[in-house]
Amino acid sequence: MKIVLSEDHRLHFPKGELCGGEMVRPFECPERWDYVLGELRSRGFKDTIAPDEIDLELVRKVHDAEFVEFLEQAWTDWHQTGFKGEALPYVIPARRMQQRRPDHIDGRLGYYCMAIDTAITNGTWQAVRSSAACAVTAQRLVADDGHAFALCRPPGHHAARDLYGGYCFLNNAAIAVQAFVEQGAHRVALLDVDFHHGNGSQDIFNQRDDVLFVSLHGRPEDAFPHFSGYADEVGEGAGEGYNINFPLRPGTTGSEWIAALADALKRITDYRPDALVVSLGVDTFCKDPISFFRLESEDFRRYGAHIGRLRLPTLFVMEGGYAVEEIGINTVNVLDGYLDS
Repeated sequence: MKIVLSEDHRLHFPKGELCGGEMVRPFECPERWDYVLGELRSRGFKDTIAPDEIDLELVRKVHDAEFVEFLEQAWTDWHQTGFKGEALPYVIPARRMQQRRPDHIDGRLGYYCMAIDTAITNGTWQAVRSSAACAVTAQRLVADDGHAFALCRPPGHHAARDLYGGYCFLNNAAIAVQAFVEQGAHRVALLDVDFHHGNGSQDIFNQRDDVLFVSLHGRPEDAFPHFSGYADEVGEGAGEGYNINFPLRPGTTGSEWIAALADALKRITDYRPDALVVSLGVDTFCKDPISFFRLESEDFRRYGAHIGRLRLPTLFVMEGGYAVEEIGINTVNVLDGYLDS
């Protein structure tokens, strides 16, 4: 299996985030990438390549053009205003407030942000572009080998058409899905196994029937992003029935989670997709600091094998996972299980 990665991810590393009312070191940190790469190399995954430059025209088929321009310019606008720290919003439009885009960078940050855990820094845009480029380059490799892994950082599945947050800026997996469509795929399945609901992916494909979005996640009553991921969110218009959510309770065990996955994979099989993209978050792990599922490391190998038995062209795109010392073990267990199926 070919692995696509970029050292540019190190250009994005905010100094802190708010958690429980305290400023803490961000859970989404550069060493996550290092642990995954180290485990890949230790298990013989040595076919690693750098991404090609990404075409922003493809990105703009997934994200709003003004949103992409905002991300590209946000740090410059913030810095030129005279602010010294990292770019974070201090007001976000809530119910019954005007949903108009302000001119001032303070207002635009709030307009485009869905969670204030996600700061923009001097190197964020380059890291974001390279992360999306990893996904698209890996997508092209799937046509040759039948599978590939994009070691993306920052992650992407919380990034909606015109919103960033949850550590995500551009939706890497969604952009890769669009690349499959551009190259002639009639149906693509996007399976999100991250602990947190992929609200951004759901938003992007909510009205489309050429993409089946299936997500297993902590139920929104208890888990971020709280305001999406309910079972009755099934898509709209042409997309009705093509959005499937499996919200799961706190304390879900590996066996319970894999049983839900079996149902999800049956839905995917019935859809008969030309390709599968997996938003691979491993924050379902029992030791993850910001989740409440109980999967053990061996469960990741087990469910990787289930995905492999679909026998579909498959792209894995890295998302979350914040038990840093085990993130490599759990990620590569999925890939090993997939390849051994």
